[in-house]
Amino acid sequence: MYKDRGGGGGGSSKSEAVDRRRIINDALDKQLEKSSPSTSRSRDKERIAVPSTSTGKSHLDHRESGPAASLSKSKCSDEEHETDSEESDVSGSDGDDTSWISWFCNLRGNEFFCEVDDEYIQDDFNLCGLSSQVPYYDYALDLILDVESSHSDMFTEEQNELVESAAEMLYGLIHVRYILTSKGMAAMLEKYRNCDFSRCPRVYCCGQPCLPVGQSDIPRSSTVKIYCPKCEDIYYPRSKYQGNIDGAYFGTTFPHLFLMTYGHLKPQKPSQSYVPRVFGFKIHKS
Repeated sequence: MYKDRGGGGGGSSKSEAVDRRRIINDALDKQLEKSSPSTSRSRDKERIAVPSTSTGKSHLDHRESGPAASLSKSKCSDEEHETDSEESDVSGSDGDDTSWISWFCNLRGNEFFCEVDDEYIQDDFNLCGLSSQVPYYDYALDLILDVESSHSDMFTEEQNELVESAAEMLYGLIHVRYILTSKGMAAMLEKYRNCDFSRCPRVYCCGQPCLPVGQSDIPRSSTVKIYCPKCEDIYYPRSKYQGNIDGAYFGTTFPHLFLMTYGHLKPQKPSQSYVPRVFGFKIHKS
């Protein structure tokens, strides 16, 4: 059920992938309206789409077709194996041994996500209320946990796409809860220290690392933004792929609770601000 999302190729293949994703999102919206009318949103609001520029797991099976068995212990075979390993590391996946969660978090544009522990997802208490918000909930949960479903072979290609989109939505709704826990905070702390959430574009913030934040806790209402702890303002992510992520997958609480938990990371407010001038003279406020 790992789908190819159209990684390489020319402009026509990318446009076809975008059109296909729009069709899938439209079908998912219809399923959401049927399963939970209260959570559906009007069409004039900002659409949320998962970037379709990353390569799925189906292209990683090329490693199975190696050299002949008689040459498996030769130096040539060892060199080919090392080359294939390096290629797989570049693609951000380890073949069939990679879990769905690791695969999803390594997709291009999903750098803001941390990996949620399986134990957290397997606890039904942590998933309370999500079954009414996500269509194909049981199948999506099985996909996230890498549980083979007996009905997956009976699904059409469109239904498999819907299950995958539902799994992405379900993971995002689980993620927003997980990052408020101690383990989730620790995982996001490491990404914050690595500046995985980008830096503040404001000049006088001097490259201050930012944190992801949502403007709403309701899914499909706005995209994710980055919050600067120094100037205390929000900005659009620099990457267009990250800019397509649903802001509800990070929520309105996370960055502020994060800075309360790790108070030593909260920077001082900038002492400088830009002053507009005309021929060297300050502009009068009136």
